Amino acid sequence: MGRALTAALELGEPLGRGADAAHADVVLLAVPDAEIADAAAAIAPGRLVGHLSGATTLVPLAPHEAFSLHPLMTVAGEAASFAGATAAVAGSTGRALRVATELAERLGLRPVEVADADRAAYHAAASIASNFLVTLEGAAERLAATAGVDRAALVPLVRAALENWSALGPERALTGPITRGDEATVARQREAIAERCPELLPAWDALAGLTRELAPVKA
Repeated sequence: MGRALTAALELGEPLGRGADAAHADVVLLAVPDAEIADAAAAIAPGRLVGHLSGATTLVPLAPHEAFSLHPLMTVAGEAASFAGATAAVAGSTGRALRVATELAERLGLRPVEVADADRAAYHAAASIASNFLVTLEGAAERLAATAGVDRAALVPLVRAALENWSALGPERALTGPITRGDEATVARQREAIAERCPELLPAWDALAGLTRELAPVKA
């Protein structure tokens, strides 16, 4: 199987849609989630077939011997690096799981097995950690702009907060008026949002509630 993986990694250009991949031993589908089943149906029998989806189970790959490999990394351009990131892997057989694991390791990823029943929760966590973080910073940038403060001013703060979370965990990394019990300041912040960016109020209230749950003020 090692030689087959080496050959697969050296094929060069990807195959087009509808290819049967009859010349390959291992096929990795890089298509939208909704198209996985159709793409898998076109693959010739007898191949190991995998997909790159984070939320999708192995069911759409049936009846093939199936695996999945999902790099836990945001990709916004061509220069993305996967080295050091985690990859969620799964396999319908021991052989399929070994292939997914070896592919991940060849790419510099740390493989972690995620069962089909856990895929949606795993992928939702990834969306919160990455997609929602960008959305949240976009909201912060919008509000800061009303005070004449640009994105560059927020970047060191965001990076420090992420590094603190990585090193210390959420409870110890959390700072700010809610953790200090300074509800007067929190109220003034909320009033400013209501005046300048009222569309952000539901998100503010929800996040303030989660923050209180994470680090409640001790009497």
